[in-house]
Amino acid sequence: MSNFTPRISRRRFLATTATAAVAPTIVPASALGLEGSTPPSERINIGVVGLGSRAFNLLDEFLDHTDARVTAICDVDEFHYRDRPWGSKGPTYGRTPGRQRVEKKYGVATKSGRAHTGLIVVADFREVCSREDIDAVVVATPDHWHALCALTALRAGKDVYCEKPVTHFFREGQFVYREVAKQNAIFQTGSQQRSDFEFRQAVELVINGHLGAIQRVEVGLPPGYDKAQGDTNVTAPPESLDYDFWCGPASKLPYMRARHHRWWRGHRAFGGGVLMDWIGHHNDIAHWALGMDKSGPTKVEAVDWSFPETDVYNTPHHYEIRCEYPGGVTTSIGDANQLGTKFIGESGWIHVTRGRLTASDTRLADRNFKPGPKTVYHSTGHTRNFLDSIRSRNECICPAETAHRSITPGHLAYVSQQLGRSLTWNATTEQIINDDEANQLLNAMPYRSPWSI
Repeated sequence: MSNFTPRISRRRFLATTATAAVAPTIVPASALGLEGSTPPSERINIGVVGLGSRAFNLLDEFLDHTDARVTAICDVDEFHYRDRPWGSKGPTYGRTPGRQRVEKKYGVATKSGRAHTGLIVVADFREVCSREDIDAVVVATPDHWHALCALTALRAGKDVYCEKPVTHFFREGQFVYREVAKQNAIFQTGSQQRSDFEFRQAVELVINGHLGAIQRVEVGLPPGYDKAQGDTNVTAPPESLDYDFWCGPASKLPYMRARHHRWWRGHRAFGGGVLMDWIGHHNDIAHWALGMDKSGPTKVEAVDWSFPETDVYNTPHHYEIRCEYPGGVTTSIGDANQLGTKFIGESGWIHVTRGRLTASDTRLADRNFKPGPKTVYHSTGHTRNFLDSIRSRNECICPAETAHRSITPGHLAYVSQQLGRSLTWNATTEQIINDDEANQLLNAMPYRSPWSI
């Protein structure tokens, strides 16, 4: 691993020098973590696994941090256009475009036009995880790969940034957050709304009592797919793609564009639909404000789910999840609610979504309004928070268990919908009470051989 050491923060440095009755000391810029000042030996070396659209967003963020360096990238697809027809105009993804993106940022052009960066480009995530020169691994694969990639990296002594939902199956989430604790690892989940001002402001308004006692929370998510989103013709996979490896632990379904790049989450083999795509965002904020980061509901029920009229997908188009929490708080999670998170209390309401906070008392929506003395974790940026935590060894703003708990209502709802009954949940033991059949479904991990946790 790279030879970096935890930095003295500027705040700590100033506090120390302010109390020391000594002559002024000249401090190197690198000691303060200033831009462009980090020696190569002290940079955090990062490997990125999965090179689709979201991964490229993360890749760009990490490339901009001068105290980190992307040294390895990995994907089973050499080159693709996401959901657009082959050869269309627009962004491209996969190993080759990923290499080009990194080389453009870091590289020095040669006469051949090829940049030399020392970048490792591979198709097997295990090659990234096993490298001794990698400090942290970013997992930006489809959901069905999250747990295996994260666990492999953790067991190899790496810190991990993993996209949400943190895992595809409920039981995987337990494996991940327990492995994080075992390894004393730093783990950040890509529920980046926790690092945005509006969401933090909403949470601090709630916990400072501006709504009185919270009675109900309405969590609004987008609807699922109502029809096939791409070409449903079964074809041979593109030559650039190792489709068997892409499926990995999931069932190897016949290849079609409508179930591949971008649209894979519509089938339970690969993801949990739009429901599980978004629950780790807006329900995560609900849990944050309710103090449920290491707890959860007492009752969960799936209500009025409808499915698309196609066998391409098997995740709900319309859906609602009704939950009860300690203290009598009820929540509704579904696509009929206004997108975002709405807290309803004895004396008013607050609604927050990306880039906007509104409230029954308009004073609360003023960006300059001070919520009060109670505060929550303050992150200035999600990837920045991850890198800072690697150096300080302090927990990230959205660690593995927090992420697991925020999506647990979704896992439970799938079981409730399948069995046609509500579930009573013990959040301490993470078991459904007096229902062996439901617990068996909840803990199932149908991995395709030879893959296993």
